[in-house]
Amino acid sequence: MMLPTAQWPESLWLVGCGNMGGAMLRGWIAAGMAAEAVTVIDPGAPVVPSGVRVLDTPPGEAAPEVLVLAVKPQLLDAVAPSLAAVRPALLLSILAGVEEETLATRIPAESVVRAMPNLPVAIGKGVTALHAATATPAARTTAEALVTPLGAVEWISGEALFDAVTALSGCGPGFVFRFIDALAQAGAALGLPADQAARLALATVEGSAAMAAGAGEEPAVLADRVASPGGSTREGLNVLDRDGALNALLAATLAASRDRNAELAAIARTAASS
Repeated sequence: MMLPTAQWPESLWLVGCGNMGGAMLRGWIAAGMAAEAVTVIDPGAPVVPSGVRVLDTPPGEAAPEVLVLAVKPQLLDAVAPSLAAVRPALLLSILAGVEEETLATRIPAESVVRAMPNLPVAIGKGVTALHAATATPAARTTAEALVTPLGAVEWISGEALFDAVTALSGCGPGFVFRFIDALAQAGAALGLPADQAARLALATVEGSAAMAAGAGEEPAVLADRVASPGGSTREGLNVLDRDGALNALLAATLAASRDRNAELAAIARTAASS
């Protein structure tokens, strides 16, 4: 999705350009954001699109319209002092487990919006959850406009839900990648060449996801529709459904990710109060 130039911020600092920050940056540039409007602040010499300025430390110039905080949560204490005098109109943070109140005490900004994107934002197929307790309407509009070209956007009703959102959609691509790999390995175990099993698994998941996205029915209904009584799909589903094994496994997986996010939030709160 290409956005009109007028909808992009005139200046944006991206603090941290690792996997997720880099994915968002590539998505923005692909959607039409001017590379010259972006300054990446990252001492790790990241690879960025042509025209994007890269600095080790924040420049001594006027604050940007938008500051995107995309470092690892445990690095907040390391980067916050260099940004304490920067007062952007919008601080957009993708730090898992770091609450808006904590962010506001470390990096003053007119408005703070938390975001939880996932990795497919790099190809415009991601999903980003947003929350803002006190942000101005203009800041909310800017935040949504920034992430809309990256894929689906969901505003969540309460900040306490961020741990769950992070576990589901933020960490979710990793779980899906693991499922694709497991599906391929299972195919290879039945005798298929490993490379062919990998191609079949990937194409099957890609096509099934696209079909589910375009259907007007729940995925559970689609699964039952594929499974004829007494057929081979039904036999396989019986294994996944037995004793709620698959649901229990995924519930435990998401709970582990959610609980880790809660731990990170507690660590950040403690550091902010010390």
